[in-house]
Amino acid sequence: MKPTNILDPNYFHKVVDCQWACPAHTPVPEYIRLIAQERYTEAYMLNWDSNVFPGVLGRTCDRPCEPACRRVRTEEKPVAICRLKRVAADNKGDVTPWLPRVPTTKNGKKVALLGAGPASLAVARDLMPMGYEVHVFDKDPGGGGMMRSQIPAFRLPEAVLDEEVNLILDMGVQTHFNHPITSMKAMLDLGYDAYFVGTGAPRGRDLDLPGRKEVDAHVSIGIDWLSSVAFGHTTGISGKVIVMGGGNTAMDCCRTAVRLGAESVKVIVRSAFEVMKASPWEKEDAMAEGIPIINNRPPKEFVHENGKLKGIVFEVVKPVYGEDGRLRYEPSGEPDEYVECDHVLMAIGQENHCPWIERDIGIEFDKWDCPVLDEVTLQSTHPQIFFGGDAAFGPENIIWASAHAHKAAISMHLFLQGKDLHADRPPEHLNLVSAKMGVHEWAYDSRHDPSARHLVPHADRDKALHDLKLEVELGFDRKLGAQEAQRCLNCDVQTVFTPKLCIECDACVDICPMDCITFTADAEEIDLRQNLTAPALNPEQAIYVADGLKTGRVMVKDEDVCLHCGLCAERCPTNAWDMQRSVVHIPQVGNYSAG
Repeated sequence: MKPTNILDPNYFHKVVDCQWACPAHTPVPEYIRLIAQERYTEAYMLNWDSNVFPGVLGRTCDRPCEPACRRVRTEEKPVAICRLKRVAADNKGDVTPWLPRVPTTKNGKKVALLGAGPASLAVARDLMPMGYEVHVFDKDPGGGGMMRSQIPAFRLPEAVLDEEVNLILDMGVQTHFNHPITSMKAMLDLGYDAYFVGTGAPRGRDLDLPGRKEVDAHVSIGIDWLSSVAFGHTTGISGKVIVMGGGNTAMDCCRTAVRLGAESVKVIVRSAFEVMKASPWEKEDAMAEGIPIINNRPPKEFVHENGKLKGIVFEVVKPVYGEDGRLRYEPSGEPDEYVECDHVLMAIGQENHCPWIERDIGIEFDKWDCPVLDEVTLQSTHPQIFFGGDAAFGPENIIWASAHAHKAAISMHLFLQGKDLHADRPPEHLNLVSAKMGVHEWAYDSRHDPSARHLVPHADRDKALHDLKLEVELGFDRKLGAQEAQRCLNCDVQTVFTPKLCIECDACVDICPMDCITFTADAEEIDLRQNLTAPALNPEQAIYVADGLKTGRVMVKDEDVCLHCGLCAERCPTNAWDMQRSVVHIPQVGNYSAG
């Protein structure tokens, strides 16, 4: 097997599973170490650099980093990465000295951002320090987009959102709020040099079932209803409420309906509980508030009487896995189930909806009504127009909006400077920095803490259910945050091997608590994985192979189970092993000269 090229930026990046899984590639272990050292402002700004909205995401992120956390391989629960982000946000000091400087003299190029949601705001954050004149347009009276209109205040307090939105707007962004965007042609006629479409996926899906049209007055589309609540147009809901759908929007709808006075609220889902799209913690929070989730119930008919909704008839099905491993639903043999209700909140999904983009201006759309984009540059088939966030590829979490924004901002900068959007794109980099401070002293806490994940404190349930704006999750205080931070395994501090220093004494093999180091004869990867002290059975995770040993053997380390504890480096008599912090540089317009 070929020796591992540890200078490939993506090799050690992929070993840091949490950072690799994060769409914005936030340097998770580094900011957790800063929290453990009570350097909250630095931890916040490290987050702000990559994901732009640490206070918001510390409360609302879908946490793709956590299922990837290596802690899952040693204990059941991952590090509370997302909630540690909130610890930094809640305890930071004045960030003003850390913010990028925006030149007062502009560079002569004007950019229009359509929509004031997370993607557009992040693009503004990246482009403003480069001297661009940035204008943002939105139909709402303030910035934030879906963060403001679709995330209830009991999950995301308005003050937290305002602070992080204003950090960007106060950089000098020219705002055009209460400005509905009704025509892309009209926007092009305004003569901006480049455009970014970050208008989200604003249309909620509906159902075409018998009786649906007759009960229209008693059915609300979930995202529209949440927006109406957020802006104060809807202040109550009465009677029996059914929420249809199994995603996070459905969870927000049902919890909001309880707080607005519904007599009863039920979530009814066509799929099985375990495959619902809602995050596990969102389902847990809804059920903890006494809201039942009824699964395997596809709707069949809306029942009404003289135009008044009476209830819904659901088929009863059962999930079945076929021989191909695919999940399908079959009739259970039970009779249809009738559920009474007075109001339905429809939260069965969202889709792109851009009727304001004329189809004759050079932007191609696919069969799902999504724009045809270059996935690397996010440029549309109209060279001046770029997309990001939900408007690009459909509904995703806020963290994806930040990731798209960084890519689009680089592309827009290159485009406006007359550069090639692919050939002149800045590369990723990797630096390796030794963590050695003494013979047995490291610049990080290498001890393995076997403690269980700490629970996040919650507000009093009865008070929370009667106050739409009372934040339910209270977050970790400094003490709990420090304790949870200790659970991080410091996966970005890598075990780096220098073959010419190795005397093949096998001391590292003897001391390794995970049996992840092996000295063996070389072989093809499929055989090599089986020949290790503990076979490396996860093909998704690399094995680190180094040759050049005097006996002709190779050193093989299974990156899947290594704890990065440093015992191999401490035990090695020749310093063939070293603990080196891998610093992955993900380029942005503001931190890399792209033109």
